[in-house]
Amino acid sequence: MRTLYPPVEPYATGLLDVGDGQRVYWETSGDPDGKPVVFVHGGPGGGTGPVQRRFFDPAVYRIVLFDQRGCGQSVPHIADGAALATNTTAHLIADMEALRAHLGIDRWQIFGGSWGSTLGLAYAQAHPDRVTELVLRGIFLLRRAEIDWYYNGAAGNLYPDEWEKFVAPVPESERGGDFVEAYHRLLHSPDPEVALAAAVAWSTWEGATSSLLPQPDRVAETAEPRFALAFARIENHYFRHHGFLDEGQLLRDIDRIAHLPAVIVQGRHDVVCPAMSAWDLHRAWPGSILHLVPDAGHTALEPGIVHHLVEATDRFGKQV
Repeated sequence: MRTLYPPVEPYATGLLDVGDGQRVYWETSGDPDGKPVVFVHGGPGGGTGPVQRRFFDPAVYRIVLFDQRGCGQSVPHIADGAALATNTTAHLIADMEALRAHLGIDRWQIFGGSWGSTLGLAYAQAHPDRVTELVLRGIFLLRRAEIDWYYNGAAGNLYPDEWEKFVAPVPESERGGDFVEAYHRLLHSPDPEVALAAAVAWSTWEGATSSLLPQPDRVAETAEPRFALAFARIENHYFRHHGFLDEGQLLRDIDRIAHLPAVIVQGRHDVVCPAMSAWDLHRAWPGSILHLVPDAGHTALEPGIVHHLVEATDRFGKQV
């Protein structure tokens, strides 16, 4: 069973001015002359952390992490009142291209899970000539059915206790409609206490349902106010706008990247991003390799998920 590589520290960090008053945090670790890989974090709004460097052999890879607009160490931060108008999928794709050029990278491997798989696919389809391979986990294709599954009640059949907490901030008169829309109003309430309560409920719903077994520490992390405000407001913004993608776009345009090597790793018991999306992606992309992990949920750090992700990066690391 493969495990994470030992901790590694960045050898360079920075804030890249990408326009619109936005500066995106980035860091590089591993071998400065190694095979480039970019870690695309989830959410949107999740930000990066040190453990995410550890999916890659630091003796082989030049490991690039960055925080998407409005979250993590990027500035301005959504929790500080930054506007969402210039935070779209097209902006994030452009930011990735700007970062690639800034770092002098010609082509890089895309590694992303959950929303990171969404953005990774969208970036690769926009710039297939800049991608060497893709390693994707917990597939989210941002189709309407996926949003409805998780935010409009179906997933609550598996987690009725946590669903009750998610529903609690929403007035009873609004509970028969779209919870994404109801939460939009709450998250942008002029009353900061109302907004924060909604943000924590939104964020901890995901924190509580992401792992196969309970992880109280993860739920506590998602309840941290600054994280929750950015995570909830950014996610809600994207999901209200269908990720700024056409319905089914990522499957429709799969031919643009069908020639690229890809490994898909999916927890069979993933409630956040059910396995059907990974299955649909694999069927549309015959050259991809799909690992359905029988004893895993959504999080990247479950042992079976880690095994297949590290196995994939090791294999692609040999292909310069």
